[in-house]
Parts: sequence; C-alpha cells; structure tokens
Amino acid sequence: MLAPRIIPCLLVHNKGLVKTVKFKDPKYVGDPINAVKIFNEKESDELMVLDIDATVEHREPDYKMIENLATECRMPLCYGGGIRTVEQATKIFNLGVEKIALSSAAIENPKLLTDIAKEVGNQSVVVVIDVKKRMFGGYDVYTHNGTKKTKIDLEKFVIDLQSFGVGEIVINSIDNDGVMKGYDLNLIEKIKPLIDIPMTVLGGAGSLDDVSSLIEKFGIIGCSAGSLFVFKGKYKAVLINYPNKTDKEKIL
Repeated sequence: MLAPRIIPCLLVHNKGLVKTVKFKDPKYVGDPINAVKIFNEKESDELMVLDIDATVEHREPDYKMIENLATECRMPLCYGGGIRTVEQATKIFNLGVEKIALSSAAIENPKLLTDIAKEVGNQSVVVVIDVKKRMFGGYDVYTHNGTKKTKIDLEKFVIDLQSFGVGEIVINSIDNDGVMKGYDLNLIEKIKPLIDIPMTVLGGAGSLDDVSSLIEKFGIIGCSAGSLFVFKGKYKAVLINYPNKTDKEKIL
C-alpha cells in the first residue's frame, strides 16, 4: 500500500551538486556521491537526481555518473535529464535506476512515454512538470530549466499523461524553488483531483512543518525538497540532513 514519501531532490550541474533559487543562480553545495552516502545512512524513502545540464546542452545522459549513483544508492532512485529515446531509458534502468523522469521530451514527444512504459512498466515512468504562476491567474508550463514557456494547458496535460502510461507526476513550482517559504498549496489543490496516479510536489519546503502540512492536507503524496535537505539554519550553512525516525513518525 502506498504511503506518503519524503524525497530529497538533488540537482546536478557541471557534475557537482547545486541548489537554485527560482531555477537561477546555481550554488555549489557538494559532491552528489557524498550526498547519496549520507542519505543512505539517514534511510531516505527515495532519492531524485536531476541533471539540469543535459537537456539544455542537447546531450545524452551521463551514464557513468548515473552508474556511480545507482551503485552507491540503497534506496529507490529516480533519475532525470537528457532522456529522449527508449534505448537511453532502458540503458539507465540496466544501470540500476528504479525510475526515470522526463520533462521537455514528454511535451515534445508524448508517444515516448507510452513506448518507455511498455518496455519497463508504468510505475517506472515519471514526468516532471515545471510551472510558473501567471500574473492574472493560472499557471504556465516551462521546459529547459524554466527558460522556455510552452503553450501546454496544464490541467489537460496532466489528465493526458495518465493515458500515455505515466506512473507518477512531479509538480515543480518555479516560483517557490529555493525560497523555503512553503509549498504552493493552491497549485496542488488544482492538480491532485485530476489524477489517480501518485503525485510528488517539489518547490518551496522550508521546514518539516511544511512537509507535515502537505501530508495533512493531501494525504498520500510525495513531498520532495532540495534546500530543506542540503541547508541548515537561517544562514543556509551546507549540511545534508533528513528527518530521523522519530521526526518522520510525527510527520506521517
């Protein structure tokens, strides 16, 4: 049976672990492999790793990096970045990754989602949707690290994704990224009733109270965060962290 999940999200840029604010100004915060080792020790529910360079640079995934991450990782691992073919996806799964995440490729070629799902199973196909609020209400969908606005209708797209064979949707708020002032609950309220598949929310968590509030309001949901799990204190000292068993029991 599914349960709420608390998922660190690691961004890889120039082979290093970084954290952004509103998808800008990546700040180096360490080595991805070291972070994985620490999250292993802290028994993280899952781990999401997104290579934010691959699609923008029009290159294939870094298979050696993925292999190193998968070899080290002792929890379910979701990788995203640069995946554009079934062959690439299959190669990544063969390296030991449990889920693959697509973003721009899911918009440009929805059939790819169906083809990958047939090959590896729906539960292993994740779509990350990066959204930004419109000035006068509603949300726009962006790709390429928030630099390209699409004409996608968010609500229709989310509904369609299920029919394409997607097993999970990650909604990522560009406005809230790295701000650490809480999730966009209005956004989640708009999207969650439209789908029957698992949903994970990313962007805005600044405390475990934010995670707790999200689960309390929406029940079985994935709570993902970056800054919350790599920074500590008001001065944002770099410190990889994750709730211990007692804290998790309080949250869940």
